[in-house]
Amino acid sequence: MGALSIRNVRKSYNNVEILKGIDIEIEKGEFLILVGPSGCGKSTLLSMIAGLDSVTSGEIRIGDRVVNDLSPKDRDIAMVFQSYALYPNMSVRENISFGLEIRKVPKATQDEIVNRVAKTLQMEHLLDRKPSQLSGGQRQRVAMGRAIARDPALFLFDEPLSNLDAKLRVEMRTEIKLLHQRMGTTIVYVTHDQIEAMTLGDKIAVMKAGELQQFGTPQQIYDNPANLFVASFMGSPSMNFIPAKVESLGGGYGVRLDGGKSSYVFPAVSADSRLKAWEGREVVFGIRPEQITHFQDGVPLPEHVRTAELPVSLIEPTGPDTLVLVPINGKGVTCRVHPAHARQPGETMALNFDLSKAVFFDPATEQRIA
Repeated sequence: MGALSIRNVRKSYNNVEILKGIDIEIEKGEFLILVGPSGCGKSTLLSMIAGLDSVTSGEIRIGDRVVNDLSPKDRDIAMVFQSYALYPNMSVRENISFGLEIRKVPKATQDEIVNRVAKTLQMEHLLDRKPSQLSGGQRQRVAMGRAIARDPALFLFDEPLSNLDAKLRVEMRTEIKLLHQRMGTTIVYVTHDQIEAMTLGDKIAVMKAGELQQFGTPQQIYDNPANLFVASFMGSPSMNFIPAKVESLGGGYGVRLDGGKSSYVFPAVSADSRLKAWEGREVVFGIRPEQITHFQDGVPLPEHVRTAELPVSLIEPTGPDTLVLVPINGKGVTCRVHPAHARQPGETMALNFDLSKAVFFDPATEQRIA
């Protein structure tokens, strides 16, 4: 039995279906990310797991218990909100121990738990301060400490970093990941930030308009997106989507790419047989920016790599890399190259395409073909 099991869960408000049959299961100690754009239903699903909202149909299990009809206090969960929800008139120590006091945990045990939690989160020096004396990151740590003190079966995080500035978000993301590694807790974490999803999660559930688009590990979802939405949502910069026609090529199949004065037919290395039915038809050729990089003289190319000479439209230096925009089949295509090899706009550049990770989509249904 998994730590959390969500089976065909649906939610409707006034005959409007918000969640449309969600199926997810994670094991004890796993870190699950619910990710998707605003309005996709991820926070609604978290509220239903927490017991703050009811289930229209389906089943939610925490451990071996069906919790559909249990109140939040009986579900053995702890929740961390983006608003921190700290008591302003209480010290950090009192905020962390408040839930323990309500449950009539002995004072000596409370002190032991608070000290252990403070040490885990490296905030022993903050215990006697009030929330108004803390930074945003420190307040978030206190909110996490209050949840940890409960020692629940399941931690629920509702966009906990969205109120923090960019630098602090990165720091807190690292702290949450280290905390998870140290404690081995089971976590469900809601975010709209795909970078948070990729860096934190053991499993990711990508949602859109109340439907689960794909469920898997971060690498599975990044390398093998189920559809155009998942491919575009996960990854920064986003995957390139190039309209292309399928052609026969030396007994196999490939796609024609026109850029500037040059035209190429690149083989469908990992999807050859599945494109047979698409010969002469339009597909969407998907390739990520890091799979298009600079050509280097004297460096032998693997069999799955092809080179194209393409005009540069725009460059965007990022520090460690430079993003180069080139035209292919009427679309601007982003390539990730070493700054020393980037050419200026108006110049032509030799670029290597790693076709082993290329993917193909049906332009009508937006589903993955191969």
